[in-house]
Amino acid sequence: MASLALRPLSIGEVIDASFQVYRRHFSALATIVLVCNGLPVLLQVYGRSGGGIHLALTLVYAVLVVVLSLVATGATVFVVSESYLGRAITAREALSRALPFVVPLIVVSLSVGLMAFVGFLLLVVPGVIAVCGLAVSVPALVVESTSPTDAMGRSWGLTRGYRLRMFGLFVLIFLLILIPYVAIMGAVGVTAAVLGATGAKGLTTVLILLGTVIAAIVQLLLSPLYQAALVIAYYDLRVRKEGFDLELLASVLQPA
Repeated sequence: MASLALRPLSIGEVIDASFQVYRRHFSALATIVLVCNGLPVLLQVYGRSGGGIHLALTLVYAVLVVVLSLVATGATVFVVSESYLGRAITAREALSRALPFVVPLIVVSLSVGLMAFVGFLLLVVPGVIAVCGLAVSVPALVVESTSPTDAMGRSWGLTRGYRLRMFGLFVLIFLLILIPYVAIMGAVGVTAAVLGATGAKGLTTVLILLGTVIAAIVQLLLSPLYQAALVIAYYDLRVRKEGFDLELLASVLQPA
């Protein structure tokens, strides 16, 4: 996806561009997901292998889950952003660049979550507006290296006039990530019912467990699509409201 091709996109084109970036950089995105989610899982397995409840390990596990999930978010934004602008970045580089953003990402995540929660308490609609209005806070924070409050303000300004469109994008990407999980679990449920009717209850239990694990892994590997869509929507809003494509074209054509 060349940088000179930046132009306003429809919701369908945003989704299509997200899948293009996802397919092109699947190895890097999958590595980021597996590294950031694998370490907490290994720690959890180690804790359980020792028997009993380890309060310290549980606390470390909880902190790792939060921190590493945000590192994965930041790294994914870097991979998608660089790809959308016609450049490439490895998983290692993306993870390294994402580490300094952990604290700002925590602040943004908590702030957006709190505002959305309060909004949903106020008859739902204000919560939806808050979520859609602050949808591109993370891309703004990471791409522009700004403060959490400035990133949220940036998102609020960029999405003004396009929040219904952002809501539609949220619905579509949620369904696209959820459908494979539902399909796998549905197939496993039907197969388990057939096996159960034949009396193979032990095999049924194993099948359900295996299906649940596979569905969870598939959903985990698809999770970067969500951030990819938000990053591309962020650039699309900049193209629409700031002429970002012309700005980038000028920088490319500027003589050295």
